[in-house]
Amino acid sequence: MDSVEISLLTCQPHDEIYSLYGHTAIRYHDLRKGGLDMAFNYGVFDYRKSFFVIRFVFGITDYELGVFPYRLFQKEYHHFGSMVTEQVLNLTDEEKAALQQALAINLEEENRIYRYNYFYHNCTTKARDIIEQSIQGRIEYEEREDYTPSYRDMVHEMTKENPWAAFGNDLLLGILADQKTTREQQEFLPYNLMYDFDHASIYHLGEYRPLVKERRIGVPAGVQIRKQGFPLRPLTCFLILLGIGTAIFLWEWKSRRTLVVWEVLLMVTTGTFGITLFLMLFSQHPTVNLNLQIILLNPLPWFFLWKVIRGKQTRYWQVTTVLCVLFLIGSLFQSYAEGIFSLALCLLLQSILHIKRLD
Repeated sequence: MDSVEISLLTCQPHDEIYSLYGHTAIRYHDLRKGGLDMAFNYGVFDYRKSFFVIRFVFGITDYELGVFPYRLFQKEYHHFGSMVTEQVLNLTDEEKAALQQALAINLEEENRIYRYNYFYHNCTTKARDIIEQSIQGRIEYEEREDYTPSYRDMVHEMTKENPWAAFGNDLLLGILADQKTTREQQEFLPYNLMYDFDHASIYHLGEYRPLVKERRIGVPAGVQIRKQGFPLRPLTCFLILLGIGTAIFLWEWKSRRTLVVWEVLLMVTTGTFGITLFLMLFSQHPTVNLNLQIILLNPLPWFFLWKVIRGKQTRYWQVTTVLCVLFLIGSLFQSYAEGIFSLALCLLLQSILHIKRLD
């Protein structure tokens, strides 16, 4: 095993939605002529499988371990213009043999598939865990001072160039995503694990040695071609909605008439979001179950929609007033998706209008 190098590979994000957070793999490189040079990748999935997106949202997606020639792994990331950083691990021959054996066992048909969870059980945490389990002694990490971001903070950092991806995440993530994280929890992100490996040591039989003995660039950064997304941010769209809602409210107040089409639009929008958040109550992702946005975004409008369309009197707007107030109070405890406050204000304006007319 003295001719073998085992490395942690950390891949820069590129424009595909599944890559926004980067990627991690393990390289096994036998330096002898004709020796194996393979990349072990815990992030293999098939998006063509039936109901892939639905299964992903509900936390019942299966990923698997795949192994590829390292040159093909390099070629893929060179194509995307994504830099790959290689950290050669400072392992003994016994530790290399143990890691090789563990990877071989993971590749067996009955072991290679695992239940994926974005925060707790992903391609990065799987690579970390199998490396830690192969170490004789223990890995001691250097804790970062004043670095206790929440899951939401870290997701925002990785999606700052993709506001609609951030909006979708914030819509689904609940109050647990706003809690401070530990060093181990932060390592679901490839860059955090890379940083921690750089600052970690192996302690065995009273001696320390650095976990990483060499760091090099496996694939240099190239030119990334960014696809042009929707030109407006979510906040901009919701502010436009609020502007329209305010104008309609003033017209309705002055004319003492009701624009039913507008009310139906608000109810359908709220109710559709609400169905999504209601279904999240049954998701296996632990950070989406308790979501205070469901106070406002819930399926309730669908039960009153027909009466509103027919112009009948309904208590929906009184109930909505209470829910809007509770929703605003909930923002003290949870971060909401960008622009959702504008939707709440539109609903509140219509509620005020109806309550005034009842008086």
